[in-house]
Amino acid sequence: MSEPSPHQLAPEPSIFRSIRDVILGRPGTIVAVFIILALVFVAVFAPLLAPYDPLTQSMLKINRTPSWENWLGTDQFGRDVLSRMIYGSRNSLIFGLISPFCAAIIGGTLGVVAGYFGGIVDRVISRVVDLLLAFPELLLAIMIAAVLGGGFWNVIIVITIAFVPGFARVARAQTLSVKHEPYVEAAISMGVRTPVIIFRHIIPNIMAPIVVLMMLWVASAIRLEASLSFLGIGTQAPNPSWGNIIKDGLNNIFGSPWPIIGAGAAITLVVLAFNLVGDAVRDALDPSTSQ
Repeated sequence: MSEPSPHQLAPEPSIFRSIRDVILGRPGTIVAVFIILALVFVAVFAPLLAPYDPLTQSMLKINRTPSWENWLGTDQFGRDVLSRMIYGSRNSLIFGLISPFCAAIIGGTLGVVAGYFGGIVDRVISRVVDLLLAFPELLLAIMIAAVLGGGFWNVIIVITIAFVPGFARVARAQTLSVKHEPYVEAAISMGVRTPVIIFRHIIPNIMAPIVVLMMLWVASAIRLEASLSFLGIGTQAPNPSWGNIIKDGLNNIFGSPWPIIGAGAAITLVVLAFNLVGDAVRDALDPSTSQ
């Protein structure tokens, strides 16, 4: 048997291994992963971890300072702030994961259709996307939420619609690039059906930037939901959300600042953690961005 050439290229590592190496190679990203895992743990086991019912009010416990009984004090209604934050983490996690995922599916589909078929289909979809991109995400979300109102599914719809244009634009640009690759042109010339080409050749080759964008926008979804709840058009009271906890705390800032401090710190840490992990995933899937 012949000896392997010393110049022979090593096999390319898998995507999951590349992501793992990038994450474990950065101390900040490791801490971010632990914060995200802690958020997931707290959200899943909220009924077991919360010391009190987040909706229970007590006139005898209004505006208490932090103590062994109430670690983050109480608000103007006597509700335990820590318990409300623990239950509020569920909203942040659900909205942060579901909304970007739905937006990636809808926006990715629109982008692939526009980029692959071109013509009038591309022009119509592109004009609609450009119209939505003319508005900042928060302003677009506020406009839609003002029409639909608050509520769980309405907030998911609002955040999804706000994120769809970005995914559509990225998917369209990637599809235009992949569509002219030799293997796609060869499949077209051989008479392969269009759905087969899209699902076998187009979508697998544009998934990397879509996944990266989805990871980065998890943090944006959490921030956007908190902003909508703060404005009163997101999660509706008395259900706890980090955004409406800050809103209630602002109305009672001189009585007890701890709701604002606790919820503000939680939003900051979680958003920063998801951004760090999203950057790591982007560097793993597209190393040229880190150079």
